[in-house]
Amino acid sequence: MRAAAIQMSSNADKQRNLDSAERLVRAAAADGATLVVLPEKFNVLGTRDDLLAGAEPLDGPTLAWARALARELAIDLVAGSIPERRDGRERLSNTSVHIGPDGRDRGVYRKIHMFDVVVGGREYRESETEEPGEEIVTSAAGGVELGLTVCYDLRFPELFRILAVRGARVVALPAAFTTVTGAAHWDTLVRARAIENQSFVVAADQVGAHPGGMESYGASQVVDPWGEVLARVEGGEGFAAADLDLTRQDEVRASLPSLANRVPAVYRWPLEAGA
Repeated sequence: MRAAAIQMSSNADKQRNLDSAERLVRAAAADGATLVVLPEKFNVLGTRDDLLAGAEPLDGPTLAWARALARELAIDLVAGSIPERRDGRERLSNTSVHIGPDGRDRGVYRKIHMFDVVVGGREYRESETEEPGEEIVTSAAGGVELGLTVCYDLRFPELFRILAVRGARVVALPAAFTTVTGAAHWDTLVRARAIENQSFVVAADQVGAHPGGMESYGASQVVDPWGEVLARVEGGEGFAAADLDLTRQDEVRASLPSLANRVPAVYRWPLEAGA
């Protein structure tokens, strides 16, 4: 399997973003990628008002476009994430959809962890506009189990571990990591999640400035189960593509069997968190 992480600089102009996404997805497919991951909120990224105005249901035009493109190119396409509007719900969902080569949805994941933080002197309150998902999701791409995550989920190793225990060999990570947290933690966390779970991580990040004063780090990359960065985007928009050697993954898991050596019978969650 060859996988590609798409790096974009999205804004509030949905058609402009879809045009950029299509150009990059086609380029990655022409390079041989059969699994392509778009970044978080690839179709619209900006202020709260931008997200509310651009939100769509799962049967809206953005995912119709993604399904048609996946079918035409015969690829597994992780449509990064979109701001999803759901009937009867006041807040949006931050939703990632894995679409198969037949153009059908293989997995729908709604981001679980809300980015409610203060970094670089700026306050982010994702939960004011979006509600957290409640389901951990895996799907299958080319016969390989795929785990679905989004951005801030990267800081929660328990989610990645559950995906690995459920059989995920590859994890898709669409993101819009801030420049402050990205410079400090992005590379370390992506490699850590790959190493801990002996999984491939396909991390597709936004890059550059977005409406509302936001700025994303970039450095989209594909990392192998040993923590080696196989491919990385160093500049602006583009893609990182690499072959995923599943035999090598089997060798890593056999020679250093940290997943097999788990002792779940003695693991207990504290009744109350100290933080």
